[in-house]
Amino acid sequence: MSRDRIEAGYVEMTAKGECHEEGSQELQAWQLKSEYMPFAANQGPSEGRFFDEGDCPMRSPFQRDRDRIIHSTAFRRLTHKTQVFIYHEGDHYRTRLTHTLEVAQIARSIARMLHLDEDLTEAIALAHDLGHSPFGHAGERALNRVMAEFGGFDHNAQSLKHVTSLEHKYPQFDGLNLSYECLEGIVKHNGPLVGDLARGGAKLQAVHSYILEINKIRDLRLDQFALLEAQVAAIADDIAYCNHDIDDGLRAGLIDLEDLKEVPLTAQLLEEIKEDFSPQFESLDKGRLIYELNRRLITAMVADITSEAQKLIFEAKLGNRDDVRHAKRSYIQFSSSLFLALKELREFLFATVYRDKWVMQVMGHAEDIVVDLFQAYSSSAESLPSDWQALLQTNDLQDRAIHICDFVAGMTDRYALQEHRRLFDVTPDLR
Repeated sequence: MSRDRIEAGYVEMTAKGECHEEGSQELQAWQLKSEYMPFAANQGPSEGRFFDEGDCPMRSPFQRDRDRIIHSTAFRRLTHKTQVFIYHEGDHYRTRLTHTLEVAQIARSIARMLHLDEDLTEAIALAHDLGHSPFGHAGERALNRVMAEFGGFDHNAQSLKHVTSLEHKYPQFDGLNLSYECLEGIVKHNGPLVGDLARGGAKLQAVHSYILEINKIRDLRLDQFALLEAQVAAIADDIAYCNHDIDDGLRAGLIDLEDLKEVPLTAQLLEEIKEDFSPQFESLDKGRLIYELNRRLITAMVADITSEAQKLIFEAKLGNRDDVRHAKRSYIQFSSSLFLALKELREFLFATVYRDKWVMQVMGHAEDIVVDLFQAYSSSAESLPSDWQALLQTNDLQDRAIHICDFVAGMTDRYALQEHRRLFDVTPDLR
């Protein structure tokens, strides 16, 4: 989508909010109430879309966003994109799609308990990984390497690109024409990208060029936090991957339950399960035991986040959505004690699952495949489908590289393998 087309069609609306008072009685009332809080995303009009389509008579703006994401091509492709294990290694391992659905479920549950907008939360969660390349983070590393002289590769920027440009479904525009709040959440769900609040105090030069391009058209407030709904989606991602990577690691034989007794958080939960199911604990089916552990871990993490968020929000006296954006911190966080416990769990997973010799070997071969494909298309545009060949009719090396990167990033694992076998005599065996 050209910048001129976006600027010509963008419609901006003004957001409004209300104030509330803090106090223990108010906090207790909040925990029991069913309506939305004044700082929820839907407590004021949406700030608009690039192209004005009018209101939908059946759906809110954020419900419309969610539906468009689910029906997108990029979302369907997540079915055959790697989370940790390559798709053909087993039918029970998570894919990027099942991971996304688990994130969305957890995010929506947290949003409901905090009386935030569930639909915006779900939409951001469903869209957060649309830009992931084949073979998970291995593919991302490979594309970042081959694109180093052209601005690098970032899956968050690629997710934004899918929903603003790469999806070709509507006669009036490219992309999905999502709401401002959803775009902001996709870009900044992990926090501000620039300024003192950004990781490492990052400058604009550190932000991916495509995000900056969209930011010129519509200010994404890159130095501010996104709304609470986006913050919920981000922490739900952490919850989902910690839990399902334990499950997948156990199924793959990279770790066993005895190993988890060395990690304080999981050791405590295993001890509680043992007490609750004594004396039949020793005879419990392993699959049921793993599921019970995951269930309790997710419950503990969600309960901790909800309690901590309620406390932080009321201490800050948040009154509306702008208070969230102008804040100096995220309000959707783990308590300090659980954060430290999860840090130990993550370190355990990195050592035993993500950095396992076999996993690293498979991912190394996957990186080689992605690099090979990028270089093959760069050398011979005729290897691409005809509609992509047309995009390469330019002498600008950066434009050519970006289009090839878009094509490769959009591949599923199995299509990447199929293309590599078509273009090369030997393809690494990812097993």
